[in-house]
Amino acid sequence: MPEFTAKDVQSLRNLTGAGMMDAKRALTESGGDPRAAAKWLRERGLGKAAERAGREAQEGAVAVSYDSGTNAIALVQLRSETDFGAKSPDFVNLVNELATLVATEGEDAVGQRKAAVEDLNIITRENVQVGEVVRFQAAPGDVLGWYLHVQNDRGVNGVVLELSGGDDELAHDIAVHIAFGKPKYLRREDVPTEEVDAERETLLTATRLEGKPEAALGKIVEGKLAGWYKRVPGGVLLEQPYAKDDSRTVADVLGKAEVVRFAQVVIGG
Repeated sequence: MPEFTAKDVQSLRNLTGAGMMDAKRALTESGGDPRAAAKWLRERGLGKAAERAGREAQEGAVAVSYDSGTNAIALVQLRSETDFGAKSPDFVNLVNELATLVATEGEDAVGQRKAAVEDLNIITRENVQVGEVVRFQAAPGDVLGWYLHVQNDRGVNGVVLELSGGDDELAHDIAVHIAFGKPKYLRREDVPTEEVDAERETLLTATRLEGKPEAALGKIVEGKLAGWYKRVPGGVLLEQPYAKDDSRTVADVLGKAEVVRFAQVVIGG
């Protein structure tokens, strides 16, 4: 008979939300090991894990990892309910581990650590789940850029991109701009037609209410629409004013280089 105390049972109940008899049986079945007992409860659907699954997970952490062997970069988000849970060493270590796995093995590799994610649900007593998972493998001749803003020992704003016709320094500089500018689209053509049409209609109505001449409405609206594409945050990357020199656009800074694709994850954003 494994040895454990009433205090051990209470600790397991506090950790998992399981009933007293379930906690006792879990410890018995697990030889008194609290971590193994928590896993035993999770596997049988006992405790509060099911209730946590429905709660909002707007906090968390993001990690970036580059693998030189595959010339691939990964951006992985691990979600939580509070920043307190996301700042724990176990949480940060796991999101870093997930990013490394994705960079080396592919996006499906996050499944290898499913049990570890479920363990964090128990340890933090929060709804912890894998969020966005992105992996870029550079085409021959392209370079990869990235930026990760760290706050309170966890990544909170991560960017990865693939650049053609440029170098590592330019790729990094554009990644830093993306972190600040938070563009939603790469180029104007990527904006859905219905979104453009809705904005044009709104601008047309607003311009009419300003009392502008009917004959000039079209030109005025198109000018305002051009400004809408440049908005920070949320606009079109190539048309945004460059963060380090707003007299130039990102397209100006790129010159003949081309951003092939980019991705960004902002915690709480």
